[in-house]
Amino acid sequence: MSTNQQSATRVAIVTGGSGGIGSAVARTLAARGTAVVVHYAGSVERAQKVVDSILEAGGQAVALAGDVADETAMTALFDAAEEHFGGVDVVVNTAGIMLLAPVAETGLEAFDRMHRVNVRGTFVVSQLAARRLRPGGALVNFSTSITRLQQPTYAAYAATKGAVEAMTLVLARELRGRDVTVNAVAPGPTATPLFLDGKSPELIERLGAASPLERLGTPEDIAGAVAFLAGPDGRWINGQVLFANGGIA
Repeated sequence: MSTNQQSATRVAIVTGGSGGIGSAVARTLAARGTAVVVHYAGSVERAQKVVDSILEAGGQAVALAGDVADETAMTALFDAAEEHFGGVDVVVNTAGIMLLAPVAETGLEAFDRMHRVNVRGTFVVSQLAARRLRPGGALVNFSTSITRLQQPTYAAYAATKGAVEAMTLVLARELRGRDVTVNAVAPGPTATPLFLDGKSPELIERLGAASPLERLGTPEDIAGAVAFLAGPDGRWINGQVLFANGGIA
């Protein structure tokens, strides 16, 4: 790719880009002309499958690995993104884990694991984004509608996402004058393989009916919200949490 082509193409890093929502975000951004770094921490096969689907559709993508909570690994990932595509314009933090249990039964190891990925990981990547996003860029972090729903067993997970919301809203104000937007998307129940696993058809139907739109969200629904915030139509949206949940909360 020539230098002129690099400078004309918007470039996105999608952490957790091999997951259900992350892969939909990567494909949606690529379909809108963005070159995408599909980050993964586990399965290179899943990440490469996302990349291959983007390449087959005529887009640009590369799969890169790293621990989101490791600042050295994430610095290397940003370096590689710039080497591949010339810079970084969009960062989307979909990487996260969810371990559920009542407060009285939540193990501190599980609590610490979630905080390491969801809070520290988001902070590490957000810090790099704050330093390295080009003017006109966008950072989109991920919260959850559970922060409003207050469902039992979700306390520790919701606490990590409350922290993500706080850092997102503060960072948006800290980047005054940079022409970089900082927002968060807070999905409701979304029909990803991880969400559907282990749930009975009756429970899935009940969860879908909770929304006024009477269905579960899809990964593409969430990806559309991200693409809006990351694209030209979302430039006046800054320092906000967008609840993408069909009206469930």
